[in-house]
Amino acid sequence: MTRRRWSDLTGRQQTAVLTLASVQLSLAATAWADLATRPAAQVNGSKTRWALLIAINFFGPLAYFRWGRRPS
Repeated sequence: MTRRRWSDLTGRQQTAVLTLASVQLSLAATAWADLATRPAAQVNGSKTRWALLIAINFFGPLAYFRWGRRPS
């Protein structure tokens, strides 16, 4: 199996990859910003653990927003 290069992708595929990457980075940046400004008492578990988990594709930020924050 050969690896595909960026230039091998169609314009539509390149747009899809860039859109998904943008969404992923936006989610992660928003989650990290929220985690950094939220007091530790309002976070379920360790802030360090959540900071590492947020880096996992789409799952990390979505998991943080769903299970990582305590209601204020």
